[in-house]
Amino acid sequence: MRRIINSTFVTIDGVIKDPQDWPSLDATDDTDAQTEVLAGCDGVMFGRHTYDSFASVWQGRSGDPYTDKMNAVSKYVVSTTMDKADWANSTVIGGDVPAEIARLKDGPGGDIVQYGFGRLSHTLMEHGLLDELRLWIHPFFFGRAGGDGLLFREGTRAMFEVNETKTYASGVVLLSYRLKPEAARS
Repeated sequence: MRRIINSTFVTIDGVIKDPQDWPSLDATDDTDAQTEVLAGCDGVMFGRHTYDSFASVWQGRSGDPYTDKMNAVSKYVVSTTMDKADWANSTVIGGDVPAEIARLKDGPGGDIVQYGFGRLSHTLMEHGLLDELRLWIHPFFFGRAGGDGLLFREGTRAMFEVNETKTYASGVVLLSYRLKPEAARS
């Protein structure tokens, strides 16, 4: 069975929105680890807004392992408002989203990395479809964001267990969690 691994950048104050606008860190040793996450998957999943953001940055670029993999890999965009996606190898998932994602997980192939943490992530947790949550904690308060720009908001309640922790020279701390089985949630 394929696993869905959420990979989300977050600041100490819980900001997840627009990481491209965050302060630059002196070291970039976590970049290789992020490339490894993508390299270990054969699919990428996004909600509509994260898809639009990623497509505008990566589509049409090439020349490094991360970019080349991002453009070549199968992409799944979950949206009730899109009919088709223009980025190469993209499929729109709509309708009964939990059932379609469950079928995708049961199908052939490797793991799927899911970027962003919004309604899609809460849907995955609610239906027991998210297998792992990787939070890349950046060592600063960003000081501005609200509503959908924050990791911490009302939503699905879920219990996790620690899978891995790692600290990088950049100051980024990776916290990796596995979703506990449904019986352990509540």
